Amino acid sequence: MGVMPVNRLLLTMSLPMMISMLVQALYNVVDSVFVSYISEDALAAVGLAFPAQNLMISVAVGTGVGINALLSKSLGEKNFETANQAAVNGVFLAFCSWAIFAVLGGLFSRTFMTLQTQVDSIISYGTTYLSIVSVVCVGMMFQICFERLLQSTGKTIFTMISQATGAVINLILDPLLIFGLGPFPEMGIAGAAWATVLGQIVGALLGLYCNLRLNPEIILNFRGFRPSGAIIRKIYAVGVPSIIMSSIGSVMTFGMNKILGAFNSTAVAVFSAYFKLESFIFMPVFGLNNGIVPIIAYNYGARKPDRMVRTAKLGVLYALGIMLVGVALFWIVPRQLLGIFNASDYMLEIGIPALRLISLSFPFAAFGIVTSSVCQALGHGVLSLIVSVLRQLVLILPSAWLLGHFVGLAATWLAFPFAEIFSFSLSCFFMFYMYRTVIQPLEHPAAEYPEGPAPLQGPAL
Repeated sequence: MGVMPVNRLLLTMSLPMMISMLVQALYNVVDSVFVSYISEDALAAVGLAFPAQNLMISVAVGTGVGINALLSKSLGEKNFETANQAAVNGVFLAFCSWAIFAVLGGLFSRTFMTLQTQVDSIISYGTTYLSIVSVVCVGMMFQICFERLLQSTGKTIFTMISQATGAVINLILDPLLIFGLGPFPEMGIAGAAWATVLGQIVGALLGLYCNLRLNPEIILNFRGFRPSGAIIRKIYAVGVPSIIMSSIGSVMTFGMNKILGAFNSTAVAVFSAYFKLESFIFMPVFGLNNGIVPIIAYNYGARKPDRMVRTAKLGVLYALGIMLVGVALFWIVPRQLLGIFNASDYMLEIGIPALRLISLSFPFAAFGIVTSSVCQALGHGVLSLIVSVLRQLVLILPSAWLLGHFVGLAATWLAFPFAEIFSFSLSCFFMFYMYRTVIQPLEHPAAEYPEGPAPLQGPAL
C-alpha cells in the first residue's frame, strides 16, 4: 500500500473488485431477466421492491466502508489491535443488520408494495419476492462484511472468488427454481428470490473461510467478545454517511416509481430495466471506488500525500473511461439492451429515448463517485452526503415531477443529467476543499503545524 507504484497498486486493488462488482450486478440483472418472462407485471414488481432491497445493500456496504476505512488506517499506523477489533465488531454489526431487516421484511413487505401501486398482481409478486430477500438477507450481510475484510488487507482476489461463486449459483438456480426445470419445483417469482439468497449464503460461507484461513493480517476471535462502543462509533463515523448516501438512492427510486407509476406500469418496468443495466456501468466504478478508499486511507495514516493525490487523479481517469463506454452502449444498442428483458413494442418506444437521455449523466457521475471515495477515506463522508442529498432528493425528484407534469413522460428522464451536472460542480468544490485543508498540510507539516503533523481526522466542514 505504501511502496508499490500507485497505478499498479490501484489496478491490483481495483480490478478484482471491479470484476466482482460486475458479478454482483448479475444478482439484480439475472433475477429481472428471468422474471420478465413471467410477465411485465412481475418485472415491475421486482423494480418496486428494489428500493427496499437497495436499502439493505446500502446498510451492508456502508458498514463495510466504515470497517474498511478504519481497518486500513489502523494497518497503516501499525495498530494491529484496533484492526482486529474493527474486524470482529464489523461482523457483529452485520448480524445486527440482518436481524433488523428480517423483522421489518417479515412484517411490512406487503405494506411497502401497496404504498407504490394498487395493481393486485404487482402487489402479490412484489410481496412474495421482497419478504424472502429481506428475511433471508443474512447471507448478503455477512458476504459483504467478509469481502470488505479481505479487501482491507489487499486480498481482493478472494473477494472476487466469493462474489463470483455466489453469482454463478444464483444464475444457475434462477431458471431452475422459477420455471421448475428438472427435479425442481416451479416457484415463479419466489424462485428468483430463493436463488438470490442461496447464492449470497454460499458467498458468505466462502468469504468466512477465506478470512479464517487465508487472511493472516487480521484475527477473527470472538472468545469473550463484547461490542466496543468506541470501535463501532469509529466504523459508523465513516459508514453512516455512506449508508445514508446510498439509502437516498432508495428514496429516489421509490419516488421515481411513484412519479412513473402515475403514467403506467410499463414506465416503471423501463425504469427497473434501466437500473439493472446501469449497474453494469456503475458497479465497476464502485469497484474502483472500493480500491481507492483503502489506498488513500492507508497513505493518509502513513502521511504520504503524493500517493493520495495520484490515486485520486488516476481514479477519475479510469472512472471517466468506464462511463464513456456506458454512454456509447446506451446510445448505440439501446434496443438490444432492453430486449434482454423481453421488452414489448411499447416498452421499447418508451425505453430507448430514456436510456439515451439518462446516459448523458454518466461522465459527470464519474467524478462525483471518485470524490465520494476520497471524502470517505479521509473521514469526511458528510461532504459526499451533502452532494448526494442535493442530487437525488432536492434536484432529481422535483425536476422529474415538474417535467413529467408539464411536458410529459419523455421529458422526465432529463432530470438525471440536470442533477449530475449540478453535483459535478459541487464535487469539484469539495475536492479542492479536501486538498487544501487535509492533503496539502501533509506536504509541509512543520510549516502548517509547528507542534506536529496535521490531525488524522481532518478539519470539520
